[in-house]
Amino acid sequence: MPEARVIPLRPDDDEPYVPPASPPGWEEQLAGGLEFLRRRLTGEYETDEFGFDPDLTDHLLLPLLRPLYDRWFRVESQGLENVPSEGGGLVVANHSGTIPADALMATVALHDDHPARRRLRLLGADLVFELPFIGTMSRKMGTTLACNEDAERLLTKGELVGVFPEGFKGIGKPFRERYTLQRFGRGGFVTAALRTGAPIIPCAIVGAEEIYPMIGNARTAARLLGLPYLPITPTFPLLGPLGLVPLPSKWLIAFGEPIETASYGPAAAEDPMLVFNLTDQVRETIQHSLYQLLLQRDSVFG
Repeated sequence: MPEARVIPLRPDDDEPYVPPASPPGWEEQLAGGLEFLRRRLTGEYETDEFGFDPDLTDHLLLPLLRPLYDRWFRVESQGLENVPSEGGGLVVANHSGTIPADALMATVALHDDHPARRRLRLLGADLVFELPFIGTMSRKMGTTLACNEDAERLLTKGELVGVFPEGFKGIGKPFRERYTLQRFGRGGFVTAALRTGAPIIPCAIVGAEEIYPMIGNARTAARLLGLPYLPITPTFPLLGPLGLVPLPSKWLIAFGEPIETASYGPAAAEDPMLVFNLTDQVRETIQHSLYQLLLQRDSVFG
């Protein structure tokens, strides 16, 4: 079985310091906003075959997420040098937090912190696209159906694809099982990588487990609503709408060394033992790295 590798925790100290760009003034922001409105009203924007709308993402959706990323969760991203600057790649991460906020924060990290400002094309469950408004906005942000066909098409086009193999088992697990990875399924993400020759980038995310600590599950109500679970947290439903505010946990996102797949060849996707071994390698790498990140974090809200 290939050996699991722990995700590096800190960037190279020898890297030169690059001062952050100064934010645009209010005049520039106003002019940009008016130009954005003009494009939306006149239809001068494009979407791809999956419904991805870069103009809406860059000028509305990502700006809405940045306050959470920068100020509420204070996300620190590490190992971005392990994510290729161009070409296809499959980012595989742990999943937690009751709602998929970890997928959104990983999207912001790769767009804002990566030197090449990479876009993460997420794979979402059927339920995501059945939800009013959320399904539409997910499509416009670049999310598509979690199936091998769509994943392979995106990877072949040179896109960076994000997959969370734990699915609802991960985000819906009780708080007592935090940072313990659930089963990774049958390794569909590995077969997609093998067929396209895309590297697999393990990603460990610490912080999402604490935003809505799930201490109970209202299963009967969840079945009536057609949901996989209905969380009970220390603040929800006790505090009503206020219980929907996530707790301001401290987040760390680490991207690990890519696991190369091109040398195996597309036919290797039909080898169940190889698929199992690579799936297990990715899972073990992420699990070990979660433990390392937890040791690095000073406190849950620090």
